[in-house]
Amino acid sequence: MRVLGVDPGLTRCGLGVVDGAGRSLRMVAVGVVRTSAQRSTGDRLAYLQDELDTWLDRFDPEVIALERVYAADHVPTVMTTAQASGLVLLAGARRGIPVALHTPTEVKAAVTGSGRAEKAQVTTMVTRLLGLDTPPSPADAADALALAVCHQWRGPGQALREQGAASERARLKSVQAR
Repeated sequence: MRVLGVDPGLTRCGLGVVDGAGRSLRMVAVGVVRTSAQRSTGDRLAYLQDELDTWLDRFDPEVIALERVYAADHVPTVMTTAQASGLVLLAGARRGIPVALHTPTEVKAAVTGSGRAEKAQVTTMVTRLLGLDTPPSPADAADALALAVCHQWRGPGQALREQGAASERARLKSVQAR
């Protein structure tokens, strides 16, 4: 299964693609989309959407694993993160790609064994789990890969549901093409 992990953000949005099943995983690509705070929010969102579309076209994921937005003390950060998340949800819906939401605690627990792990621990474990020569940088890139790994490990029941959804998407596309 190919999973695109997305660590949403308007200044930095981490993207990571992981292939595999179970414990056998391989990184396909990783990167960070950056936007300048000097640009308008609309321009930044448009650029982020264009980059996300490029990744979706290039890597054709079966599912998108997105970090669930959670409330924090800094409201402007939560708002821009939610805006970036909305773009990902919309892109998935328009393409018929399931989007799975994972909490930061869930992701940390999946890759490190502790939901309270520090970012450095997540980066170290992602590097080990994917057999990378160098740690992904910045943390947004490592977090995107961690999201993809977390989703890969959610269990066979989830994989079966996603396969069913993929089959249904293919059926709908063939009906629409007629």
